[in-house]
Amino acid sequence: MTDLQTGLLILGLLVVAGVVLYNKIQERAATRRADRSFRSSHEDALLGEIDARREPTLDSAETVSPKAPAAPSVSLPDPRLDFVIELDLPQPVPGTKLLEDWAEAGHRFAQRALLAASDDGEAWMRPTARDTNAYQRVRAGLQLVTRQGPIGEGELIEFRSGVETLAARLGAVLSSPEMKQAMETARELDRLCADNDVQVVIHVVAPPGAALRGTKIRSVAESAGFALEGDGRFALRDAEGRLLYALSARDGARFAAQAMKSLEVQGVSLAMDMPRAPDTERTYDAMVRFARQLGSLLGGSLVDDNGNPLDERSLAAIGAQLQSIRKALEAKGFAPGTAAAQRLFS
Repeated sequence: MTDLQTGLLILGLLVVAGVVLYNKIQERAATRRADRSFRSSHEDALLGEIDARREPTLDSAETVSPKAPAAPSVSLPDPRLDFVIELDLPQPVPGTKLLEDWAEAGHRFAQRALLAASDDGEAWMRPTARDTNAYQRVRAGLQLVTRQGPIGEGELIEFRSGVETLAARLGAVLSSPEMKQAMETARELDRLCADNDVQVVIHVVAPPGAALRGTKIRSVAESAGFALEGDGRFALRDAEGRLLYALSARDGARFAAQAMKSLEVQGVSLAMDMPRAPDTERTYDAMVRFARQLGSLLGGSLVDDNGNPLDERSLAAIGAQLQSIRKALEAKGFAPGTAAAQRLFS
């Protein structure tokens, strides 16, 4: 066998091995996403696992006026959640210049990467495209975990390299955490996210042989403060624009304003994304009250995913479980509904 043939054989084996490895990685990632979507480690004594979903609901006495969601609060790099690198600049730099030099890294990592600046190292803010203020301290952060899982070491290395390039352009002194510790933090956060990623769903179903009319659904929802949003759900939000819970068709069909007059469905679903919803107890109680009102006004009954009736005892058990999860998240600094919790469970 010639050297050329040997080289081609080795090259071919490397290509095959690479394809196999890539497929394994993609398969593992897909399995992880599916598992995260449908499983929680918290058992519900009466309903089994609470499926991951979004939800709506609110008692008419506690509704908010239908309106466009408010602008979300500004998030800053957070050492509890992000891999945060600090830069000390030799002289103040305008915010517009920082954003210009940050553009490539910001685009590469999208919403997972955050840039903050300060002129005194105390008050931090996100520079804007028209920011003429000058800053001498900079923090660049990359989110370590989302619902898709923890960040990979390769991405972390790539991010650090991008920030090092930014530091070189600005002549800044760079201070970066240890990579090993960051990866361990990512794994711990991923476990916290997986163990407490619970969404509550209450279904309101029509009696056998009957249907719930779209005009009535819309009337009840809008009178309670819900607004029909672009994703085809009626959403109830608080004054800060945070989603409390949402109302959707049980079969997954999207609600459309022009089709509500002729719409008939067998059931609707109220969903609450617990880690992202503020004030867990109050929001859940309000959702339950609205579900009862909805059932009464539409002539439907409350059931779980399996069609089993939801009575007072089962609803109370779910509420108790949610309080336990709330305490676990608060103990780690991720109280439900806060900006940090919403980022962790994004």
